[in-house]
Amino acid sequence: MNALLNATFQASARLLSLLPSRRVADMSAPASKPLPMPASTVASTPLDLQALMGDYAWSRLPAAVQRRFGVHAEPVRYLGRMDLHCSPMGRVLAWLAWPLRGPLTSDCARDLPVEVTVSPDGLGGVVWSRQLGRRLVQSVKRAHPAGPGVLERTRGGLAMALDVLEDDGALVFQSRHYLWCVGPVRLHLPDALSPGQCRVEHRDLGAGRFRFTLTMTHARWGQTFQQTGVFVDPVQES
Repeated sequence: MNALLNATFQASARLLSLLPSRRVADMSAPASKPLPMPASTVASTPLDLQALMGDYAWSRLPAAVQRRFGVHAEPVRYLGRMDLHCSPMGRVLAWLAWPLRGPLTSDCARDLPVEVTVSPDGLGGVVWSRQLGRRLVQSVKRAHPAGPGVLERTRGGLAMALDVLEDDGALVFQSRHYLWCVGPVRLHLPDALSPGQCRVEHRDLGAGRFRFTLTMTHARWGQTFQQTGVFVDPVQES
């Protein structure tokens, strides 16, 4: 285990040494509004989950889920409460990813108030800003520029290639691999630096509520992260 941790730290140090020197913002400080996501240097294809999933899979989703993940013309805010858990190895990975604005938190908490803002990025993608207590986590989902599926990218360049599917009425994003994006260049990250396969599930509960669940499971280290909670949709189905 110590040898594996040392190898992980050494690989991370080599990766971080490639970054330009700059002052890292305090990610634990409260944020009054989401920060702008960096623009892509390549024109983006509009994110169309229905086209990626296929009409049959899309039709199996509840109408409320189709609305939430359709075209976002205006920002929308969801309020909820979540339980957060990460393993000791997950905590190490969250610390290593912090200089790259990694989206993972090393905190473990129960019934944490969370605010999620979803808004268009002006390039065909969708910005997700999550205020987890005092920590702001941001990523943008866009159509993958080099193949099927979705590319979700953080402000620091960490990214996941995602498949999108329907599972028993829930919308699911599932990771294929992880990348580090530097402008138009996309570098695959080794499995040793990965938190494991990510699965994000959005399940409608009816009555204007839905459950969000994120799990990351590594083949060697087991489950590294789990986040789950119930949110209220400000828009009610007619």
